[in-house]
Amino acid sequence: MAASELIQDTDDVHPHVEAKATTGCPPSPPQRVANGGPTQNSSTPTRTTADDHDDKSKNERSKLISRLQENPIIRTLNSRLRRRCDYVKISFPEEQSERLPKEWWKTGVAFLYALFNLLFTTVIITVVHERVPDKSINPPLPDKFFDYVDRVSWAFTVCEVNGLILVGLWFIQWLCLEHKAIVGRRCFFLIGTIYMYRCITMYITTLPVPGKHMVCAPKLYNNSTGKIWRILRLISGGGLSMTGSHLMCGDFLYSGHTVMLTLSYLFIKEYSPRWMWWYHVICWLLSASGVICILVGHEHYSVDVVIAYFVTTRTFWTYHTMANTHSLRQAPNNFLSRTWWNPIFNFLEKNVQTTVPIKFSWPVTLLSSCRQRYRIVEGGRDE
Repeated sequence: MAASELIQDTDDVHPHVEAKATTGCPPSPPQRVANGGPTQNSSTPTRTTADDHDDKSKNERSKLISRLQENPIIRTLNSRLRRRCDYVKISFPEEQSERLPKEWWKTGVAFLYALFNLLFTTVIITVVHERVPDKSINPPLPDKFFDYVDRVSWAFTVCEVNGLILVGLWFIQWLCLEHKAIVGRRCFFLIGTIYMYRCITMYITTLPVPGKHMVCAPKLYNNSTGKIWRILRLISGGGLSMTGSHLMCGDFLYSGHTVMLTLSYLFIKEYSPRWMWWYHVICWLLSASGVICILVGHEHYSVDVVIAYFVTTRTFWTYHTMANTHSLRQAPNNFLSRTWWNPIFNFLEKNVQTTVPIKFSWPVTLLSSCRQRYRIVEGGRDE
């Protein structure tokens, strides 16, 4: 009786010495006797001793428990283990990858949307070119900036060079971003939307040339084949005058060069750290000087540049306000959600649950991940 009951008595103390792995302390393990076998359940009716013997064993057991509880070492260990149970519960935060899913297929949809509107812009330019009034009959409209600043022939080339530098810087910066899929579809959507607006304004109102120095290609009228070749030439040259591909007139309201200069700077500043102020200043100077060179070269009216600036900045700020302020998405009095492109916004930003952090990673990781997926697919085919 002594060995068996002593072990059983120590097992009765065991619930005080417990550890918690999840949210609560687990129950004590089943009691075992000296030979390692489990003790019989209290509900079993097999009792071989008399009642007086049971009373005596209960008294001895209570004395042993009281002695163990008075032991300072066991009491201290018991209190520490009980206190330990309050600190085991660990709440793991939601992984950032789940709140910022890549969803490259949505980026591909946004890219096709931007590509379609850029190609559609070349078609509209070709159509509008046929309606541009002859500069010998309709002189340029009066412009206040042209009254005070004479034309500089090389200014527009400087504008296009600045634009290429800014676009190149933004492309490199985008490749180095960790969340390039989300940022990429935002960029493609804004490019497509702003150029779609430009197609509407160009087609509705056709302005005469802003200066008599401009050389416009002859009109083709019903020559559909010639118009197609002009569209292809305009696309191949990127719509730049310095490549000799843009010889058509009529795409004045509003300025596409101002759109690219402004939009590139806005994305560069938004998705780069604030401590890179010197980088922001350089890009701002490139953008501002490029816009000024458009006017100095007399390639656009002042109203073309002003409208392009307002459309670009307001569309950019509206989109990013809705993207970064998540409470606005479900707010009943959110007037920003009344834009026509709000359903497209919800499609692109539905699973983006937090503000996109500015984190950089090597572009090589994208190529290695694509290569790894390709190997997995090839391995599956071999099997």
